[in-house]
Amino acid sequence: MDRDTPMMFRGLVLAALLLIQGESRATPQPEMAGFAPKLIIYLAKGPANSCGPGCDRWIAVEGKVDQDAAPRISRFLRGVKDPALPIYFHSPGGAVASAYAIGRLLRSRKAVARVGRTIVAACGAGMQVDDACLKVKTSGGEVEGEISTYHAMCNSACSYLFLGATTREVAPDAVLGVHNSKLTLIVHGRPPPQLLAAIRERSMAKADRERTSFIAAMGIGHGLDDLIRTVKFENMHVLTRPELYRFGIDTRSIAETGWTLETATRPFVRKIALAKKDDGASFRTMEWWLYCENKDRARLLFAREFDKGAAAGNSVIMTAGSEKPVVFGVIPARLGTFEVWSGTIASDAMSSVLAASHLQMGEGKLTPDGKINQEKFDISTVGMEPAWTKLHASCPAAPNPAIPTGARAAIVAPGPAPAP
Repeated sequence: MDRDTPMMFRGLVLAALLLIQGESRATPQPEMAGFAPKLIIYLAKGPANSCGPGCDRWIAVEGKVDQDAAPRISRFLRGVKDPALPIYFHSPGGAVASAYAIGRLLRSRKAVARVGRTIVAACGAGMQVDDACLKVKTSGGEVEGEISTYHAMCNSACSYLFLGATTREVAPDAVLGVHNSKLTLIVHGRPPPQLLAAIRERSMAKADRERTSFIAAMGIGHGLDDLIRTVKFENMHVLTRPELYRFGIDTRSIAETGWTLETATRPFVRKIALAKKDDGASFRTMEWWLYCENKDRARLLFAREFDKGAAAGNSVIMTAGSEKPVVFGVIPARLGTFEVWSGTIASDAMSSVLAASHLQMGEGKLTPDGKINQEKFDISTVGMEPAWTKLHASCPAAPNPAIPTGARAAIVAPGPAPAP
């Protein structure tokens, strides 16, 4: 800044730089409903494989990113003995400067980051951010809990924390949202409009440069920065799966949820996956719905989004190791934009499914020259055993083979998951 710059101009610039995205100690923002008023971090433990194969412990980071968050998070992480623990984020955003600092800290630790809410068992389902629960979470000990990615979010400044990790995973039912920064000026006196305009322009330009530099340093494609510049602070852009892949944020060819129990009129266990198509730019939605017909038999529906005008698939088989517990029907049903296969699983085969660390799906497709092209991919069984155990407890007894069962009601498959 020039020596001839008026003192008032220098003071206003300083105030502007402190208030990028509306964060200031002097003018605190109202608390976000459903979130802790400041960023908290704690250790959590869940059932076996609850955070992935062989993983039952993780670090939870949630709440609003406040001005003093970076040193607090740094102190906590220095005390964590296992640097490989995954970190689950659930935050609406907050102070950008703190987010950059934490993001760089996570990069130095080569952190694994995921978007997910930690539901602490000691707190009620709707009481995860009340004073009593926050006291449990921040007591310094390890808490019992479970992970839910459904509608979990890492938005605004939280996305910069997330970008700092070297491994980043966004589940199909979670959200990573971005928008441009907001500049708030604290003005004393009545400076001329031209002066305020100049301050605003310089401050926003500085904020843009800092964001561009940070995103580039994290190895993320410049397309993300270009996109953020187009999204007003009042809006929020939820990054699509193709954008997550194209920008280098989540580069998995298949992104999937765990198996979760849905308490509908007829309960079922559900899984969602998004798989990269052959064009390398778009993704296909797939879902699995596991029903309980009786104590001895389950029914599994597999739904796959099909391309408009494409012919229906020919065959689908699910394997668990060397076992083939499900051989789906040859001809799928059409349900909206999905083709749906149905197959049954006997109780002994279900034991093999639950014991497997992953399942393999094999799909046969008819090529234009009349040949069958076999495609195979793996899906995780994370969450399947506890969800199935809860569902199985409510299953009706197996029918007595000596008594005619009569006609059975048809299963109506639920639609695709609602957009987060």
